[in-house]
Amino acid sequence: MRVCVVGSGGREHALAHVLGRSAEVVVTPGNPGIPGSVGTPPTEVDADLYVIGPEAPLVAGLADELRAAGRLVLGPGADGARLEGSKAWMKEVVASAGVPTARHRTFDEVGPAVEYLRTLPGPWVVKTDGLAAGKGVLVATDLDEAIADVEAKLSGRSFGDAGRRVVIEEGMSGPELSVLAVCDGTRAVPLAPAQDFKRVGDGDTGPNTGGMGAYSPVPAADEAVVAQVMERCIEPTLAELRRRGIDYRGVLYAGLMLTDEGPKLVEFNVRFGDPEAQVVLPRMTSDLAELLAAAAAGDLTAAPAPTFGDDACVTVVLASEGYPGTPRTGDVIEGIEAAEATGATIFCAGVARDETGRLVTAGGRVLNVVGHGPTVAAAREHAYRAADLISWPGMHRRSDIAKEVAHR
Repeated sequence: MRVCVVGSGGREHALAHVLGRSAEVVVTPGNPGIPGSVGTPPTEVDADLYVIGPEAPLVAGLADELRAAGRLVLGPGADGARLEGSKAWMKEVVASAGVPTARHRTFDEVGPAVEYLRTLPGPWVVKTDGLAAGKGVLVATDLDEAIADVEAKLSGRSFGDAGRRVVIEEGMSGPELSVLAVCDGTRAVPLAPAQDFKRVGDGDTGPNTGGMGAYSPVPAADEAVVAQVMERCIEPTLAELRRRGIDYRGVLYAGLMLTDEGPKLVEFNVRFGDPEAQVVLPRMTSDLAELLAAAAAGDLTAAPAPTFGDDACVTVVLASEGYPGTPRTGDVIEGIEAAEATGATIFCAGVARDETGRLVTAGGRVLNVVGHGPTVAAAREHAYRAADLISWPGMHRRSDIAKEVAHR
């Protein structure tokens, strides 16, 4: 099987790495750190299966374009991708499906939005309606901070048109959890759960990012918890989409909070998580290409259910100075080969090559350093030992990824 992975980040590197166990893989546009990267547009690549990584091309309708050309595609059409493209629409869908989630309302004017904020107990959650590369969410413990964020978003100062409508939610408490399910339009099967770390700083401080690290498995999420997530969140949403005439063939990624009342949905994404994919996919012992091809063809029963090893993976994101704001770029990256010599896996994201062929920084999240081990504690120690060998001017990372669970 020849698989075309669409995208250029660490998630796409992880997809190519694991799909490459059983398939020939090309990645477009990829990056200089991903083997098999080509500059050819996906519509001009000849492949048996197309796996679309990022949300933006899904929202823009790339899966529809490829399917119209007779290609087998893993990724929802633009109709299903609205789950991530519009948080307001997503909330309306899950309300119709009866999915447990936070109390919320949608606003496009400052006055009513501020009035609603004042009715909620803290913390307050303010989200851009449109795509914001994982950075459009503010969780505020100060009401004045929440009000200022609403004003900045609705004015267009923060995120342009993506922020001119906001969803305001009541804050929920509990451990976070990510469950990625592969869907064929009718059925869904879960992958191993993961937990990611959204805030830029240790102790979950600072602004939200696209993710600063993740680990899998998650001790708090046993088979019973995953079954609850599937029964209460994934399956009702897939049925609601089907009721609306949407044939959803792709990954439905549930970001959840494990509250005292059980799992509650924070948000849906319409693709593999980044950095969750980097810790979930390497643990697979079944054939990823076979699974994704069956889902894309509309029949998950044609492939065995996904299976995972008993090992653990922890990934630590190495980021450029300035991220999650405007990142500094062009710095030479040192130490990747030394890190790989420890047995760690390095997935490349925001990288390029300079005129001398050296790998340099070219984005905010630059590298994912993935440690492996029999336990989360061992995998965490491996990830940080390898990360210590990599450097460039201004590099930063969190030092507490998986720390709490590793010390239990």
